[in-house]
Amino acid sequence: MSVEADEIWAILKGISETNKELSKAHQEFKEEQKAIQEAQKETDRKLQKVSDLLGGIGQNQGHVTEEFFFNSLVDDPHLGGIHFDDISKNESKQRGKLQEEYDIVMTNGNAIGIVEVKYKAHENDLGKLERKMRNFKTLFPVYQNYKLYGAIASFHINDDAKKDALERGFFVLQRKGGVVQTDCGEHLMVL
Repeated sequence: MSVEADEIWAILKGISETNKELSKAHQEFKEEQKAIQEAQKETDRKLQKVSDLLGGIGQNQGHVTEEFFFNSLVDDPHLGGIHFDDISKNESKQRGKLQEEYDIVMTNGNAIGIVEVKYKAHENDLGKLERKMRNFKTLFPVYQNYKLYGAIASFHINDDAKKDALERGFFVLQRKGGVVQTDCGEHLMVL
């Protein structure tokens, strides 16, 4: 063969080797991409699990707080000096596009007490309470002629939020010592 043909064959052989190396590198790249995607899926799964756990903790705190204030108000159904005859919790109502959920609703013959319960109350929660109060008589027209009172109940409320709540005319309910109830069955276990 001629020198030119030898050079062409050498070039073609080099191109072929380069293509094989590129193909191998491409395959390795695809495998690395797949491994990265699998690792990302595993990371996403773990993050979702953490998110679910944290959400569950927050939800549990909310349930504990609601149960505490509901039971406390069942035992002493007053907001300030106003006595209420009935108390309910977790009332949802929708009328047209308007929808609200009320944590605790207290009633008597002429007044309604709406209690917004938060584990830790913030000033923005007061706006939610005001909105719920504005919407109450639209959602429950049977109470049109009732006086409407609002209350924020919380295990913790910072001083600014408490001051704001009181200035807006809301009752503020907070946890205080001396509220432990001990129930026991007929037979106590004594060892």
